[in-house]
Amino acid sequence: MEWKREDNQRPISFVWEHDQKVQTVLDIGCGFGGFGAHLVSLNVMAICIAAYEATGSQVQLTLERGLPAMIGNFITRQLPFPTLSFLKWFIAQCGIVWDKKDWMLLLEVDRVLKPGGYFILTSSTSQPYGSSLSMKNSMLTPMEELTLKICWTLKAQQYETLIWQKTVVSDCYTSRKQGAIPLCNEGHDVRSYYKPLVSCISGTTNKRWTPIRNRSSSPHQLNSAELEIHGVQPDDFFEDLQIWRSALKNYWSLLTPLIFSDHPKRPGDEDPLPPFNMIRNVMDMSAHYGGLNAAFLEERKSVWVMNVVPVNALYTLPLILDLGFAGVLHDWCEPFPTYPRTYDLLHANGLLSHLSSERCSMMDLFLEMDRILRPEGWVVLCDKVGAIEMARMFATQIRWEARVIDLQNGSDQRLLVCQKPFVKK
Repeated sequence: MEWKREDNQRPISFVWEHDQKVQTVLDIGCGFGGFGAHLVSLNVMAICIAAYEATGSQVQLTLERGLPAMIGNFITRQLPFPTLSFLKWFIAQCGIVWDKKDWMLLLEVDRVLKPGGYFILTSSTSQPYGSSLSMKNSMLTPMEELTLKICWTLKAQQYETLIWQKTVVSDCYTSRKQGAIPLCNEGHDVRSYYKPLVSCISGTTNKRWTPIRNRSSSPHQLNSAELEIHGVQPDDFFEDLQIWRSALKNYWSLLTPLIFSDHPKRPGDEDPLPPFNMIRNVMDMSAHYGGLNAAFLEERKSVWVMNVVPVNALYTLPLILDLGFAGVLHDWCEPFPTYPRTYDLLHANGLLSHLSSERCSMMDLFLEMDRILRPEGWVVLCDKVGAIEMARMFATQIRWEARVIDLQNGSDQRLLVCQKPFVKK
């Protein structure tokens, strides 16, 4: 879908001017990636989701521009994101018919929307609300009636753009008795991995019900109280971050002479300007606390990271998304929802050992990695000696160049660095 929101910048600006703590945006329908590119200049991460197309025109083009995107929709199932924690700001511009399935699609928006977050609908089918901003119009449309029931407030409208804000008061749902939508059971919020859509309101009893304005003022950081809400001790979190600061410097010093050896301009301490920087789209396949992503930001590397939390690993995705990073829950026994040849660097720490207890084989994982990795792309795997040796065997079988590196820290951990050749012989 072509980007056509330049004429509606005023309502978009309304949200940005009133809530500058917004860090991540979910954009349903990537278009040409123009909206995501615009938000990058505002230090806001736009993660785009669009349905599969045989031409790959939306998600693939957005990824080619160096912006986060993945294939997906929520017509029949929930998005693979936690309740509340992913969205500070929700964007939609597509042909979704919201009143289908008893409005469950809009309830899915409410599920992933942060308290105080915004839902922005830009569509040629959006009907003007007339005087309904002041709620003086007694003839409400079905959309208006539902947004009232789920405690959304219409904050602005212009032409084909409407902006709602979700309530910050969880008691609002129970106070509206007439035609009230039921609340979901408490256990409903756990690990939303492509579960069926539901016709109830989620997250009202979740510990992470925190309005945007009450969040930490520092971008990509959480204070001690916010970390403890996620069940993470601050000392453990900052120790993990320090480990990744050191690891990234080692990775970069290791890869730099290999990546740039054929280029006339070798990089110094700072990244070279494009086209010399050849790593842009990075996937951390077992992200844990998102430490690698944080280290990339601190080092000002011009990359973005898709943080993937395996479905049976420690459930840290809410923490990663609350930090303002791109992230998704995924089962590595299944294909990742992206097009072939879309990532420059794949990284995984401990994933191989974790996969040994799963129903799929390590070869299945390597074939999937080969599918989503660009020609001349890189893979960095850190794991125990036995897992790394087996991984090197599989890497050789699919004709990757591979070498094992001893970390020389006295542990049984090894590093496997692989490169996918441009042409496999």
